Amino acid sequence: MSWIWFLLIGLVIGLAAGMVISRFTLKSYLKKNPPINEQMLKQIGASMGRNLSQKQINQMMSQMKKNY
Repeated sequence: MSWIWFLLIGLVIGLAAGMVISRFTLKSYLKKNPPINEQMLKQIGASMGRNLSQKQINQMMSQMKKNY
């Protein structure tokens, strides 16, 4: 095999490994630092003219955690 084949195989393996590592890193980051928190949900509800109960906020947070 020529050196070009080794280069192409190395690039494909590196690309696959990079995608797996970045996906794992992003998932763990989002689990530790969710993009929205309870305070933001309260403000969103208030801006819509609703006063959300703690139970509703907990339900929305659990739904978001389930999706991650």
